[in-house]
Amino acid sequence: MHPILKLVIQRLALGLLLLLAASVLIFVGTQILPGDVAQAILGQNATAEALANMRASMGLDQPAYVRYFQWLFNALHGDLGHALSNGRDIADSISGRMGNTLFLASVAAAISVPLAIFLGLLAVRYRDRWPDKLISAITLTSISLPEFLLGYVVMYFLSVKLGWFPSVSNINSGMTFWQKLNAVALPALVLTLVVLAHMMRMTRAAILNVMQSAYIETAELKGLRRFTIIARHAMPNAIAPIVNVVMINLAYLVVGVVVIEVVFVYPGMGQYLVDHVAKRDVPVVQACGLIFATVYIGMNLLADMIAILSNPRLRHPK
Repeated sequence: MHPILKLVIQRLALGLLLLLAASVLIFVGTQILPGDVAQAILGQNATAEALANMRASMGLDQPAYVRYFQWLFNALHGDLGHALSNGRDIADSISGRMGNTLFLASVAAAISVPLAIFLGLLAVRYRDRWPDKLISAITLTSISLPEFLLGYVVMYFLSVKLGWFPSVSNINSGMTFWQKLNAVALPALVLTLVVLAHMMRMTRAAILNVMQSAYIETAELKGLRRFTIIARHAMPNAIAPIVNVVMINLAYLVVGVVVIEVVFVYPGMGQYLVDHVAKRDVPVVQACGLIFATVYIGMNLLADMIAILSNPRLRHPK
């Protein structure tokens, strides 16, 4: 079997095992939460018989392992159940919310990924000089601040003081693309500042590692400009670690938006999850957790495969 195919199969198998383990942790975590779902729905004055009937109707009278396999089987077939708080189908409610989260993540990614790679290249070009130090200082400062604090600071200056963008990022299907873009400007800016430093630093480190190679010295001896050497010779050979860190941060843009969506009251998956955690709506929490785990593991798998395919020693084992 070809080494690339073998590695891809191994990564896929490992990803499925990780997803299975994540589903177990999500189910167990929601089951050990304090409180009684039936009691929360019926209230404190509910009789024991009413509570027993409610638990039976929700399947809570069955053993935990039976409920887990039923939940997993239904989830694999696209049935995420119904929310306990309002009785709505979870899959239908999530579909619109997921679209909003993906839109926000896409806007942030479209800004942060090219900017991080450019700043990484610029930092390498002016290594240990003032542009390198300035870029590192700004990006490390942004990543050191808590997301919610960064969000409120950006909101205060750009929305309250200057009035450039709305402080509440509310979007709907009736808005045009540019109206949506204006609405998500602030949360997208905060997400960009959060993930920019990690991608930029990894880009800089990966290229600097390649710059120590003998063929880079040969290119320098030929008289090529430093930026040309970095872009044409160092960058292609440093692509694997850069792709890995970019994909991990793209996964974070989808999975880690909970705090930002709550700060800007954005109607995405994170806000949906927080609203139903407060209501102890276990099916919604399980569905959101499973979707977030699937996205994160899937993006990491994709990063592994791209890194494998970009390695010439694996493409040409002989």
